[in-house]
Amino acid sequence: MAHAAETISAETTVDPAEVERFARIAGEWWDPAGKFAPLHRLNPVRIGYIRDSAARHWRRDALSGTPLTGLSLVDIGCGGGLLCEPMRRLGAAVTGIDAASDNVEVAARHADRQALAIDYRQGTAEALARAGNRFDIVLALEIVEHVADAELFLRSCSLLVKPGGLLFLSTLNRTAKAWALAIAGAEYVLGWLPRGTHDWRKFLKPSEVARSLRASDMDVREIVGVVYSPLSRTWSLNRGDLDVNYMLYATPRS
Repeated sequence: MAHAAETISAETTVDPAEVERFARIAGEWWDPAGKFAPLHRLNPVRIGYIRDSAARHWRRDALSGTPLTGLSLVDIGCGGGLLCEPMRRLGAAVTGIDAASDNVEVAARHADRQALAIDYRQGTAEALARAGNRFDIVLALEIVEHVADAELFLRSCSLLVKPGGLLFLSTLNRTAKAWALAIAGAEYVLGWLPRGTHDWRKFLKPSEVARSLRASDMDVREIVGVVYSPLSRTWSLNRGDLDVNYMLYATPRS
């Protein structure tokens, strides 16, 4: 079945204040001890989940080294390229999209230094969808809580997925626990993130994401929690705890 919404209007998902906030600290993307340190710590879990889920979907060996060979992938809200580079090393043909030109420039420079061929572009999911671009894998990780129009964003991401492809999304649940840990704790007490990074009102419950994706002819196949251990200072997957961070993947309805 074709996606329910085959066209995208001229509306935008860009929140200028959010773009400016991340552009100001674009130079810190690759500093593992800098303002993006939480993403550096989170990255191994995100990469492993994408690799293993994609390998299972396409019946490939996840530990082959390059299980994503021959697959096209776009990372929406790619920032400095923290996900694009490992995805390219796993074999995917990678495109990175970000609304902030400063982020795109940082990402492109870093990829060049690593001799990694990645197509970085300033842009948005909706613009990419309007242009008719389609990918085997679409990544939308830690981005939907920063856009101006979540419904438009999810619809646009859905349109970018080829038939038989995968959409991966991660975000924060709109719960009291998420406010306490992700905002009060991470931003104000521990100082892991700059104050104002998140707006609790823009967090989405898993049921809300699933409902929006269903309206775009996408079916959620799995939802898992991503839990931080202060003792080991590591992140891990936990299917029984979706209270704060969670990841999911969805496929186009056939």
